[in-house]
Amino acid sequence: MADRLPPLRDVIAAHGLEARKSLGQHFLFDLNLTGRIARAAGDLGTGTVIEIGPGPGGLTRALLEAGARKVIAIERDDRAIAIQHEIAAAYPGRLEIIAGDAMEIDTAALGEAPRKIVANLPYNISTVLLLKWLRQVSAFDRMVLMFQKEVVDRLAAEPRSSHYGRLSVITQWLCEVRPLFNIDRRAFTPPPAVTSTVVDLIPRPAPASPARFETLERVTAAAFGQRRKMLRSSLKSLGDAEGLLEAARLSPTARAEEIPVEGFCALARALDSR
Repeated sequence: MADRLPPLRDVIAAHGLEARKSLGQHFLFDLNLTGRIARAAGDLGTGTVIEIGPGPGGLTRALLEAGARKVIAIERDDRAIAIQHEIAAAYPGRLEIIAGDAMEIDTAALGEAPRKIVANLPYNISTVLLLKWLRQVSAFDRMVLMFQKEVVDRLAAEPRSSHYGRLSVITQWLCEVRPLFNIDRRAFTPPPAVTSTVVDLIPRPAPASPARFETLERVTAAAFGQRRKMLRSSLKSLGDAEGLLEAARLSPTARAEEIPVEGFCALARALDSR
């Protein structure tokens, strides 16, 4: 079991696993923190836990120690894959390693339901990965993820705040967003430039309001692409902005940051109706 495994720093030294900037790697050695992240995901005794970029395996160990029935770790760094195989040997039959790029893998098809994603995401692709998973959100029971704090601020932002934007709308449309706790940059090796935050994303039984994902992306991209402008100006690229706003029952002089999720969904439906 876990007591057969050497300390993380010894593992890193043995495998030459210095963090690579190109892979967005920042390693978390504090097992108290990795344990806290694992516990935040709730009961792990059924279904599958999916971890992205496990690196030296601190969170992987914590998930298994927390009782995860099955962990599937996706890793593209060969040095870290060797470490994962050592962890798998200590937890027979409970850890599966997939060598590959999470951007190219159909995460929603991995393992058995209920599926949870629990991960310290590489910062350089974190929001792209999130949007990919949101497109398949019904496949997941929960996502407990670590981002830069400013990203979580955007995920949880309310209308009329400076952080409210396209990512806020799309994420809140599909999930309940619960920021959990911050992790100081000094807890990582090497320390990132910013504080990190763990957030719990719980998929809604149904989207907050009817809309198509692609159309909502298009509407929010146009609106927040010129967020200082009134909607009658920022939505011109969609054609007949005034007509769209009238159909959605929104004021043409409103700005994107004032519109709640349901309002953007109404705009998306109005655009699709054409």
